[in-house]
Formats: sequence, C-alpha cells, structure tokens
Amino acid sequence: MWKHDPMKLFTVTGGRSSCSSGKGRSHQGLVKYGFTLVKGKANHPMEDYHVAKFSQHRGHELGLFAIYDGHLGDSVPAYLQKHLFSNILKDEEFWTNPRGSISKAYEQTDQAILTHTPDLGRGGSTAVTAILIDGRKLWVANIGDSRAVLSKKGQAIQMSIDHEPNTERGSIENRGGFVSNMPGDVARVNGQLAVSRAFGDKNLKSHLRSDPDMKTVDIDSDTELLILASDGLWKVMSNQEAVDIAKKTKDPLRAAKRLITEALNRDSKDDISCISVSVCGGKRRLAGFGIWLNSSL
Repeated sequence: MWKHDPMKLFTVTGGRSSCSSGKGRSHQGLVKYGFTLVKGKANHPMEDYHVAKFSQHRGHELGLFAIYDGHLGDSVPAYLQKHLFSNILKDEEFWTNPRGSISKAYEQTDQAILTHTPDLGRGGSTAVTAILIDGRKLWVANIGDSRAVLSKKGQAIQMSIDHEPNTERGSIENRGGFVSNMPGDVARVNGQLAVSRAFGDKNLKSHLRSDPDMKTVDIDSDTELLILASDGLWKVMSNQEAVDIAKKTKDPLRAAKRLITEALNRDSKDDISCISVSVCGGKRRLAGFGIWLNSSL
C-alpha cells in the first residue's frame, strides 16, 4: 500500500469539513501526490469530492485520481467517489481497450445514478478522472468543467474538455433544450445548469450528455506534472498560470495548497479542489492532484 501522511484527513473520501488535505505515494515512491479541498463561500455544504490513491491490479500499479464537483447537493459526487473507478476497473476489457471500458463505465454509472434518483436527489456532478498505469501511460476522461492539465517542458497542455452550454448548443437544442443567459450572465441549459454534460440531473437529462471526452498520453522525460481541479480554480487562473505556480515546488501537497491559496487571493467564491502529482527526484510532475513523475520511468 502507499505511504501517507498522518495529518491526512481524507485519502479516498471527500468531506464535509471546510478544508481537507493530504498526500501519498506509489509503492516504490516514484510518484507522489498531494491534494487540498476548500469549501467556497456559498451557503451550502461542501459539494466537491475526490479520489487519490494507488492500487495494485493484475500485477500493475494504478494511480487513480479524480475530482467530482457536485451541484444541488453532494449525493451524486459521493456516489461517484465510491463507484466510478470500480466500475471502470471491473470491466474485463479495460486492459485491452481502456477507452471503451472508461466510456462504458461513465454511461453505466450515470444510468445507475438515475435509477437511484429518489435516494440521490435531483442533483448532479461533473467528473474528471485520471488513471496512471505503471507510471507510464495516462488516461484522462471528463464530463463537465472540472479540468486536467499536464505540463511538458513547462508548457501547459489541457487534457480535458470544458463542456459548456454555448459550445454544445447544437446538441442541447437537438435534444429539445435551450441555452439561456437568464437569469444572470452565465450560459445555462434551460436557464438552470452551467455545464452541458453531467452525471445525474434527472430533470434535465433528456437535454444533457453523459459521455466523456478522453485523452491519453505516454509519460516521458519531458512530462513534469498533472493538475486536476474543479472550476473554482479554473475560473480565476489560466492553465499556464497554474502550471507555473505548481512548478515552483517539488512537494505536490505544497503545490496544491499554493494553487488554492492563489485562487482564494483572486476571490474565487466556489468550492475548490485540487490534486497535484509528482515523482521523487525526477523531472516530471503531474498537477491538479499534484503528481510528480520520475524521468527514469
């Protein structure tokens, strides 16, 4: 099992506390991560959940990292935290067709959420997930506006797609919905939801999509860090700004904390969750849930 800091409040679970943080590492200590979650200024409980852990599967070590940003309650992100990765990994085809297994698990998990709607409520959640296989292959999938950003030679590379109503207006209208900036000045599906893809949201589901966009990349000597974060971070800073801040320290927990501190200084009012990933002594790091990758991998 991975080593962890005794100060860690949560390893896999999200939480209702106003702030939680922690860190861990792979079995051989080559990849390290740190995470921090902070409740926003809205008058409702914390709705962000996360996953950050390493596990062994069929002789492979998997780094599993995710941000789930809920809305209208925390039941859906809590469900995703417990079930989404297990649904991906229990599919027998994962090792031969990761793209197909990830896509299938997203769809099946959404159907399960909709089936359990009386228990889970009417809310929903975004998701951005990252699976790091043996420190060498990275698979990122997402729906909604939680984001993953990779750094190669100091340059930020967005690994996810922000699913916003204006950019997917055609799909929404083809499904019988509409996009409106009323009330307020943010484009919303049927004037309600500010993302065009989400888990849950049964009342809007006929106008939404829940299929993920996916990207994969080989981790090489130019890869430095990966950042996973909710939109509470991305609303107030660019991908490159986040990478530049995270690169200033080799400690992924400190990187995650610095990113959130900067977002708060820029007056972000939303819940903010951030994971950063790195490898000891290496030249590569993954940010978001700060992950550092060793150049010898």
